[in-house]
Amino acid sequence: MSSETKSLWTERNQVYLAAALREIRDLLRTRCEQLGLELPAKIEPGVSASAEIGKDDRPPALVTLSRLFHLSSFERRILVLCAGVELDSSIAALCARLQADARHRFPSFSLALSLLPDAHWSALSPAAPLRYWRLIEADKNPSLTACSLRIDECILHYLTGVGHLDERLWRILKPCKPEGSLPASHEAIVDAIVKASSLPKPPHAAVIQLSGKEKSSKRNIAAAVCGRLSLGLYAVSMQSIPSNPAELDTLIRLCAREAALTGAALLLEFDEFESPDLTRTALAGGLAEQAGIIIISTPAHGDYGIATMLSLEVKRPTQPEQHAVWEEAADTGRIGPAGLDNLTGQFNLDSSSIRAAAAEASMSTNRSGKDSQEEIYQKALWAACRSRARGRLDELAMRIEPAGTWDDLVLPPAQIGVLKNIAIHLRQRVRVYQEWGFAAKSNRGLGISALFSGESGTGKTMAAEVLAIDLQLDLFRIDLSQVVSKYIGETEKNLRRVFDAAEDGGAILLFDEADALFGKRSEVKDSHDRYANIEVSYLLQRMEAYRGLAILTTNMKNALDSAFLRRIRFVVQFPFPDAASRAEIWRCVFPEKTPVGNLDFEKLARLNIAGGGIHNIAMNAAFFAAQNQTAVQMSHLLEATRIEYAKLEKPLIDSEPRGWV
Repeated sequence: MSSETKSLWTERNQVYLAAALREIRDLLRTRCEQLGLELPAKIEPGVSASAEIGKDDRPPALVTLSRLFHLSSFERRILVLCAGVELDSSIAALCARLQADARHRFPSFSLALSLLPDAHWSALSPAAPLRYWRLIEADKNPSLTACSLRIDECILHYLTGVGHLDERLWRILKPCKPEGSLPASHEAIVDAIVKASSLPKPPHAAVIQLSGKEKSSKRNIAAAVCGRLSLGLYAVSMQSIPSNPAELDTLIRLCAREAALTGAALLLEFDEFESPDLTRTALAGGLAEQAGIIIISTPAHGDYGIATMLSLEVKRPTQPEQHAVWEEAADTGRIGPAGLDNLTGQFNLDSSSIRAAAAEASMSTNRSGKDSQEEIYQKALWAACRSRARGRLDELAMRIEPAGTWDDLVLPPAQIGVLKNIAIHLRQRVRVYQEWGFAAKSNRGLGISALFSGESGTGKTMAAEVLAIDLQLDLFRIDLSQVVSKYIGETEKNLRRVFDAAEDGGAILLFDEADALFGKRSEVKDSHDRYANIEVSYLLQRMEAYRGLAILTTNMKNALDSAFLRRIRFVVQFPFPDAASRAEIWRCVFPEKTPVGNLDFEKLARLNIAGGGIHNIAMNAAFFAAQNQTAVQMSHLLEATRIEYAKLEKPLIDSEPRGWV
């Protein structure tokens, strides 16, 4: 509606409402005269309210409201009478005069029954529109007919043409608007909803269920549907939904009333809940009984006790569709086709997240340093994608801030070669799987999985960190001993949450203590054995389908079933470091800024301890040196070594530290 048209409607609406108020005022004046009561002031006769109907395409608010809630002429006049008390002081004075009490300025039901034409007793029953839709409020009084009647504040504003959201719904209803164009697969869903023969036109109730994990995509689809139907859209916030039945019933009526008054559909976002419960079922069922369109967004199809419901599944936009959104949203001149391919291949984002990431990267400004504007933009875009793809994974696993480079890994060449081969597979998987057709040939075994085995402290976690830095990916540690549950089905549920949350960004998942789950396959003697094997199979299936890298670590490779090892793509054995490797670890263990004295790395290498223990000794020695305000000396390392060996309950042989001090 243009501003000129809106201004014209507002003027005509005011004229119509003023005429309706004059009609009520005339009835009050006439009744005072009939009873011989002195009038509070001279009141001129008014004109019929029907004189202005039909002069504009959009009817006055009073007419629209009466049609929406099916008010009888008597109920409509009660509403105008209550509005008149707020808008016209003379109407309030006349009500007080007729009720013989200067303080009783609000009309009662008995006054309405005696004053207004076409009166009927049922108008004030709880099921009648005035009270059911909370259009008026009756105060507490032992006598129903003596109750003072007040118009609801939101309804009063609506009648005057000043529409606003009911303040009781400020925390409940959030307006939604479409965010850009939809991908073709989602446009097809919009077409199916709009064209569905089972979808009635408003104001008849229609319920659509959109299932799937794509919350923002479902919201955009709902907004697009409402746009096609010339409706607004409110999302219902589930955080503020009361569980008390009486409060919930009031909320349902207010939400349905707001949707009817504003011409909007309601979007119930149940995405954080795995299955229906009594409150959500009551909310969905209660709103479905009212006039309007109800859209239910759920992670999976659910039964909410609604007989007729159009249910559709919403999936993540395909890779070509995501690529098209990237081309539309990103600065292709600064990232290029190869960069877009890398983003699409690594991150599985919905349209809203892609646009948000592109907008965030565009705000990057030139910084001093060697990076060009293109490099700054590309790094900012990648970082924005990582942040958005992280999602709920921070709540389910511990994110590790990786440190180290390939030079910091002290491993035999064969192991380094396997680790670099893992990085190659991650970088080139889009080309091999998509462009070269391996994914079309078979969907099985496309996930990249690795097993890192070796004693504690041999560098398994550091190798994962180096891969994360090299590939610019997040690294999350999942402790399988915490994920595995004794309750049947809980382990799979925990694993599903982890993989679902990680899927968007292809983060590196590091599963510690794999032997907690991947032991020798047990003979099925009871239900617990059978479900333990199911848990293992489920984890392997998710790893094989996971688009990122899943790493299992174990200290006991021999404890793993060989059948499981065959389904792991890479196996890296981290050997206990020999003397030469330990000397190299000692040379790399101190940061460049650490002041060190004349350290003998060959003597230090005589300590029969893995890299993790070497790191602990070096750090403890640094604290001793800092306390003494000197460089790190062999004496500090000797003291730190004794502490580390005592912690490990390992005897320190005299030959190991001989000649240190």
